[in-house]
Amino acid sequence: MWKYILNRLFYSIVTLWVIVTIVFVLMHFLPGDPFANSEKLSAATKEMLMRQYGLDKPIWEQYLVYMNNLLHGDLGASYQFPAQSVTKIIKQGFPASLELGIIALIGAVIVGLVFGTVAALKHQKGADYTLSLLAIIGIAVPSFVLAPLFSYYIGNKLGWLPAGLWKGPEHRVLPAIALSFGTIATLARLMRTSMLDVMQNDYIKTAKSKGLSYTTIVRSHMIRNAILPVITVMGPIFVNVITGTFVIEQIFSIPGLGKHFVTSIQSNDYTMITGITIFYAAILIAVLFITDIIYGLVDPRIRIAKGGK
Repeated sequence: MWKYILNRLFYSIVTLWVIVTIVFVLMHFLPGDPFANSEKLSAATKEMLMRQYGLDKPIWEQYLVYMNNLLHGDLGASYQFPAQSVTKIIKQGFPASLELGIIALIGAVIVGLVFGTVAALKHQKGADYTLSLLAIIGIAVPSFVLAPLFSYYIGNKLGWLPAGLWKGPEHRVLPAIALSFGTIATLARLMRTSMLDVMQNDYIKTAKSKGLSYTTIVRSHMIRNAILPVITVMGPIFVNVITGTFVIEQIFSIPGLGKHFVTSIQSNDYTMITGITIFYAAILIAVLFITDIIYGLVDPRIRIAKGGK
């Protein structure tokens, strides 16, 4: 088992290094520079700022300096907000993004698994067709389309819930629903397919022949085995939900990382773009690593196949 964990850890570190390198290089291929749009700055001032931030050095030298700082936990200073470091801005904005993402994910997992299970148990019946249709709609309609509709009609027109801001619990409802809609659909379809596959296995027929109750068979045999494929995708889904908050935050005026990421792209704030991208990449890799470990514990065949014991 330890060999399997160390193997996955090694590949996780290498993957993160590759992402950091690619993102750093791509940022320096963007047209212009962080101070190109600052019309109020004189040429001499811009040149001084370029020297101050080390942007006048060759890209390979900037890369070495950045990697050295990164190894010490320093993501650099933001060009938009010189008085604040990227790390500090992430610490200030990420809690709201994380809270929204967790609320959306918990709701999506509960509703998605229930919908998928019900659809499979009611296969080719009214409930199955209805839930499958909702799943197709959920996958086809992106969150950035649902979010303004929810905000305008449910928030402004009907006044049932706040249309924006980030204050009390009621302000979390609409953005969480908009963010989780697609994930609910994805999990429902995956759970339905997995349940239908499990229902055809011989051990389900054996359980029925032993006289076990329908509830016991569904809970202890069907759901328990059908949920394994869901576990494998929870890592990417978690990160997808967290990163999907960017657009939702803009629409609902949530003080998360979304506004910083959008404005940093508009202003060529290299350190902010790179820092946030690396931060979310690290989360994705960490979650995938944990998911691999959990799945290896649940199904020992996985770690054996990948060289673990």
